[in-house]
Amino acid sequence: MKKPVIDARGVDLTFQTNDGPVHALKDVNLEINKGDFVSFIGPSGCGKTTFLRCIAALETPTGGALTVNGLTPDEARKARSYGYVFQAAGLYPWRTIAGNIRLPLEIMDFPKDEIAGRVEKVLELVDLKGFGKKFPWQLSGGMQQRASIARALAFDAEILLMDEPFGALDEIVRDKLNEELLKLWARTNKTIGFVTHSIPEAVYLSTKIVVMSPRPGRITDVIESTLPKERPLEIRDSEEFIKIAHRVREGLRAGHDA
Repeated sequence: MKKPVIDARGVDLTFQTNDGPVHALKDVNLEINKGDFVSFIGPSGCGKTTFLRCIAALETPTGGALTVNGLTPDEARKARSYGYVFQAAGLYPWRTIAGNIRLPLEIMDFPKDEIAGRVEKVLELVDLKGFGKKFPWQLSGGMQQRASIARALAFDAEILLMDEPFGALDEIVRDKLNEELLKLWARTNKTIGFVTHSIPEAVYLSTKIVVMSPRPGRITDVIESTLPKERPLEIRDSEEFIKIAHRVREGLRAGHDA
């Protein structure tokens, strides 16, 4: 039996603050397997991003066990096991788009000729071929976020962690990027962890939807999607889609009432 790519067992996290302890995560148990697209959904402050940050070794659990590719999160970070896409594109305005994508590769000391090839490859993957010499301010918000995804993909990590990357975009652009992300996932077979506040986005994108409760963040439901891998936007009008969305909504409501 294959080991899960991400394995959380009884993960707790309590922050110590000047106003006393804040219990952010409580007894989180979850397995994410290779090639899964897992969305985390729940109310603001429920620990979705905190859990993603624990996977990325940006936060350290105060209880339980968490492994990434069989390693501790910090070991996985050093092994370049994942790329991370933040809510804001976070591109340096003085660097071109290609320059922004090159940055992690330069820090990791990749050979110069290999860097050029990788940059061209990921620009094509995110449909930004020909935009490498542009600066961030010359691109729309959606294109900037695609550049941010390209940067996270540049060193070809197996896992892509995405913290509400499309939350600030309008609905039309968001729909377009959702479609593109599914195509990207199909082409690369990455394992994706995706934080969102949107029920339709979570249902449309995911093979597995993790519903979380208000703080302290607990998992109230894990929903395995029955939708086919090929998903045109119109699938959101289907009976099966509406049924899964209803279960997500019920899970969120149950978490509030618990």
